[in-house]
Amino acid sequence: MADQKIFAGPRIRRLRMERSLTQTAMAEGLGISPSYLNLIERNQRPITVQLILKLASVYKIDPHALQGETRGSVAALKEVFSDPLLAGELPGDQELIDLAEAAPNAAAAMQKLFRAYREQAERLSDLNALLAGGGRATTLSGARLPVDEVRDVFERRPWHFAGIEEAAEAFTAELAPGDDLFAALKAWLRKEHGISVRLLPADTMPNWRRRYDRHSQRLFLSERLSRPEQVREVAMEASLIRLRDALVLEVDALKLGSDEARRLARFELARYAALALMLPYAPFHLAAGRARYDVAVLASRFGVSFEQAASRLITLQRSGATGVPFFLMEIDSAGNRLRRLGAQGFPHAAFGGACPKLAVHDAFAEPGRVLAETVEMPDGAAFLTIARTVDGPQGGFEERPRRTAILLGCDIAFRDQLVYGAALSGNAVPIGPLCRLCERAGCLARAEPPVTRPLGLDEMVTGLSAFDFQ
Repeated sequence: MADQKIFAGPRIRRLRMERSLTQTAMAEGLGISPSYLNLIERNQRPITVQLILKLASVYKIDPHALQGETRGSVAALKEVFSDPLLAGELPGDQELIDLAEAAPNAAAAMQKLFRAYREQAERLSDLNALLAGGGRATTLSGARLPVDEVRDVFERRPWHFAGIEEAAEAFTAELAPGDDLFAALKAWLRKEHGISVRLLPADTMPNWRRRYDRHSQRLFLSERLSRPEQVREVAMEASLIRLRDALVLEVDALKLGSDEARRLARFELARYAALALMLPYAPFHLAAGRARYDVAVLASRFGVSFEQAASRLITLQRSGATGVPFFLMEIDSAGNRLRRLGAQGFPHAAFGGACPKLAVHDAFAEPGRVLAETVEMPDGAAFLTIARTVDGPQGGFEERPRRTAILLGCDIAFRDQLVYGAALSGNAVPIGPLCRLCERAGCLARAEPPVTRPLGLDEMVTGLSAFDFQ
């Protein structure tokens, strides 16, 4: 650290300007020449330890202030320039450092403006959802990342793809897997395409679940994956080859706006195809009805994970052989929504899914336990929900495992068809779609004020909620 050069030209220039000093006056006070101070201010010379001590003594400043706090500012500026509106304008790290150093107030103002822009965009999105729920479509839109476009398309359409289902059934008939789909898929890959499958240690594949090496014709799987996850990865690879035409047709039908969005959609549809191979439609639909949609029973019967069985339930919408129209949401422990899908599209207007009182948030406190409850919206609509944590790839001793929680829900009208219906209590949990759109008064879980009501600013009254409103 003693040998590290410190360039603090912009900060010294600000220090001089704040005190209304000329370069000559400041140079005289520091005992250096004006030309040397000029070079320092232009970052063409580093400042020495002796000069730092002199600055601290003469101008009564903290020496550490001359080293600056640009790292956080640069990270914030990166976030600003990563917005889709500024696509293609992302500067290099050095340019961002120069901006943060040379014009810190302007950089801070840019960050404030960006936060305000994001806040207004979120509020417009909330209002758009509110108006759309009332049947009043709007044209509010904004620049989105490809992943946002794909998620939006998938969330708003039924999670059932007839073309993929038919192609998967034809492939299953060709494979004739019996009770060992994993072995059948590996044999097909080797016989038809010369691809062998190998399981590798975690330290050999530290960053991948699956990797296909085109040169050696080998498909590598990480040992971190459970057996059902290994089967899904091999099924995905086989689907990308054998079901290619069906996947292309479905991706084209989505009419996405960029090549990156189409690649993301193709990947998600390959995961869908893998589940269609692991859980063939007709047998799974029949078993689901007989088991009264008990997810744990279905997972055990078909040798898949709880998450895989739950994900397959929302696809049961084949004409003439439909199941209960479930919807599914997956979140992490920080509340980030990772997936929102539905048999008839995710019910944004009717359910929302962002209420902090949903059991999916409580599931993290009781890992592995299924939590079933009835929830009721402000308009009286009621839903049956079940929530449970699911674990991702296994980590090493020093790694924190990935754990998420899924919520599977359906309209309360289907209660009697589900094994979970009998376990429900008589009282429904009052929830809302989203704090900003929920007008429930006195909610202890409220995190934000509603955009539809003015705040109640009565100094004589304090309500139960952190945000009182009229």
